[in-house]
Amino acid sequence: MEFKQGLGWKACYDEQRDLYTAKRSGCGQLDLYEITKEIYDALKDDMSDMDSYQLIHRGRHLYMDVNDRCGPPYTVILDHDYESLCPWADVKKSERVWSDELTDAAVEIFESEKNNRDKRRKRREEKGKESE
Repeated sequence: MEFKQGLGWKACYDEQRDLYTAKRSGCGQLDLYEITKEIYDALKDDMSDMDSYQLIHRGRHLYMDVNDRCGPPYTVILDHDYESLCPWADVKKSERVWSDELTDAAVEIFESEKNNRDKRRKRREEKGKESE
């Protein structure tokens, strides 16, 4: 695995799977993303926090953990494969994980989560077929 790191972010290229992922963290928040080669190549260790945020945020959001003192801590798992996609990320989730139903609703409503819609819809479809 090859890594890049800067202020508040770390990115990984897994050459065995040809997979690019990134972690952004700051005061009370941790996010994981699947990113493209272009995003990975554009990340530089001396870039501003805003520039790195705007780049990484273009990727597919996999996971979010929030403990920002504005309410109780919570975790949103947007892709249940986040651990296998980002085994390097050292993630500790809170005890309050959003339900799949709530996460599905958020993904459908928020434009920022549109990259997850197809995968989550497919997962719901498969779960529906299994319960029949």
